[in-house]
Order: sequence, then structure tokens, then C-alpha cells
Amino acid sequence: MLLYYITDRKSFVGTLAEQRSTLLLRIADAAHAGVDYIQLREKDLSSRELEGLACEALRAVRENSATSKLLINSRADVALAVGADGVHLPAGELAASEVRGLWLKCAGRVPVIGVSAHSAADIRDAQVQGASFGVLAPVLEKVPTGTPGIGLEAFRAACAESATRGGFAVLALGGVALENVPDCLAAGAVGVAGIRLFQQGDIFETVLRLREL
Repeated sequence: MLLYYITDRKSFVGTLAEQRSTLLLRIADAAHAGVDYIQLREKDLSSRELEGLACEALRAVRENSATSKLLINSRADVALAVGADGVHLPAGELAASEVRGLWLKCAGRVPVIGVSAHSAADIRDAQVQGASFGVLAPVLEKVPTGTPGIGLEAFRAACAESATRGGFAVLALGGVALENVPDCLAAGAVGVAGIRLFQQGDIFETVLRLREL
């Protein structure tokens, strides 16, 4: 099962400096605990601020894991500049094929490319464009906003459709908690993504329980 941590430093208590420090500690712990992908999703930062944070985040990942990957949300330029492992593309932005071509030209290596999806059609597009995986959301009702999800049956249908085209990794996001992860896996998810799932509580215990499923 793939584990995908999406960051949100503003959900931590304290001053801006304290939130940043706490986030970097959480990223280090996530890598140490064995989270597969860590998406740096701090959309309010300027390019310079994001690049600085990304450098520190990448150091935290590299010092604590030989396998965890750091992805930068949306900003392929920042990801390339800091030497991150890849990028996560929001729905409707650059095509994965464009980012791959840019990455190969600039860095000479194939990046990890995650793509946000909100429907089976989005998953189809991500697969056709050659993304590494799709993150389909929201699957379940989001807490505490109450945003309704597409439901497990729609999620199951999207996973089944991608399987008929040679298979494509689909991760579940939105309302995902320890108690419903088995349902997501049964519906075809190859992994789960989340903010609250990995930012709250003891991440080592969370990862251990997820790996036992």
C-alpha cells in the first residue's frame, strides 16, 4: 500500500516560524516512519519562500529515508531547482507528458508525477498522459468541512476502469481515516493520501497500523 502525506503547515499551532519548524519535524518523522510520498503543498508561499522550504524538506527526507520521495505541489520549476523527486499536478494544470519532457531535458531523469483527479475521466486523462499515479478525491465526506465525497462505488468504478486499460495506480483522498482505509483498499485503491491522517497524532503508530492492513 502506498502512503501519501500532503503537508499543511498552517494546521499546526504557533507562530509562522513555529509552524514551519513543526512541519519540517513532521516531514522528517514521516520519512523515517516509511511514508512513500510527501507532497509539499504550501500554496501561499512565494517562489523564493517555497524554494527555501523545499530545500529544507528535501534534506529532512534524505536524512531519514532512502526510499521516501518528495514531490512539490504544482511548481515543477521549484521541484527541478531543489532536486526533488517529482511534482504533484492539480487537475487542469500542465499535462504530465509536458512535465516529463521538461524534466528529462533539464535533469536527465524521469520524475515521479502525481495528478489530482475528481472523476473517472480525470483518472483516464492522467493515465493517458503518463502520470505515475492519480489521487482521486474526495472519496468520502471530508471532516470537518462536511464536503460530500464521490462515494466508494464511484471510486471502485474508476479503479476498475483504469485496470481494464493496463492498470494505473489510484490513491484515495478525502475523508480517509484509519477506520475506513480497508474499505478504500477493497474498492481498488493502491494506497491512501491525506493531510490529517498523517499530520495528527503519532505518525509512527499511524504508519504501523496502516502497514498491518
